Amino acid sequence: MKILGIESSCDETAASVVEDGNRVLSNVVNSQIDIHAAYGGVIPEIAARSHIEVVLPVINQALKDAGCTLDQSQPNKIDAIAVTHTPGLVGSLLVGTLTARTMVVINNVPFYPTHHLKSHIYANWLTGYNPTFPILALVVSGGHTQIIYMERHDDFHIIGSTRDDAIGEVFDKVAKILGLLYPGGPNIAKKALNGDPDKYQLPIPKVDGLDFSFSGLKTAVLRAIQKELGLPITTPSYELKEKLTEQQICDFAASFQKTAVKILVQKLQKACSMYPEAKSILLAGGVSANLALREGLTKAFEKSHEVYFPDLKFATDNGAMVASAAYYSIQAGEKASDPYSLDISPRSVIK
Repeated sequence: MKILGIESSCDETAASVVEDGNRVLSNVVNSQIDIHAAYGGVIPEIAARSHIEVVLPVINQALKDAGCTLDQSQPNKIDAIAVTHTPGLVGSLLVGTLTARTMVVINNVPFYPTHHLKSHIYANWLTGYNPTFPILALVVSGGHTQIIYMERHDDFHIIGSTRDDAIGEVFDKVAKILGLLYPGGPNIAKKALNGDPDKYQLPIPKVDGLDFSFSGLKTAVLRAIQKELGLPITTPSYELKEKLTEQQICDFAASFQKTAVKILVQKLQKACSMYPEAKSILLAGGVSANLALREGLTKAFEKSHEVYFPDLKFATDNGAMVASAAYYSIQAGEKASDPYSLDISPRSVIK
């Protein structure tokens, strides 16, 4: 079964054709990072305009690369179209979903709207893995930080979530304080390679259960920098980067990254103790590309669980993960949706 997956929830316009949930026939991604870097973050209106400009060329290239067509009378036809409809930026979601709905109606192709976080989890299947259920999935991105329990395909139970900032958001904010460019995650990881992760001791937030809280960690980094520089806490954060040396920037990046990874690993360890039947650990979301986090999870769980990470090219937003998620939903019994009645949902819980 060949599925065309379309992704436009934030600042990547992506399309991919995937066969049987794990064989990637094409994967085209148009990133807007260079556009938004000048603003230090994603500007929703600019993101939507960019999606409008490139969505059709991206989809056409994905079909061409896969040697497939939407024409249902041809042997190399697409069997279904999947698109991210929630959560995400309103304008961005509208571009992708309206494009997909139009294609579905014109070509009479089965239609499967897909949840963005579900797609990130299924990026793990694109590498040829077949994780053993039950599964604990740690979903970490710019907008989400969750632990999700899965007993089977297309079965999701949120057992832990952030109470404030998502971990990717905190990476971006700390990077901004340090004077690093957007996106913050990759730039902090790069600086951390030359830093001392034990130079600055940052606190581990005490949050009951399996929930997370990262806003305090962000503030702790700010206060630690002000203290290091001998400045009062009233000093604006945007003034600090000019006063830091390169080594201080690297040390703060390394110390912050180590603490963030420690928080995530400890919560997942607690989840494993509460769900001892879990066989596999999955990492998903844009922050899953962080190598320090991958190393931390491997060290913590490789002797007790199967541990899986998505291929780096599938860690960030892409259409292949959307197509894969749709395939396994279909296998679990999900019926095609009506393209005329679909509505987007900027914020929704994975189900």
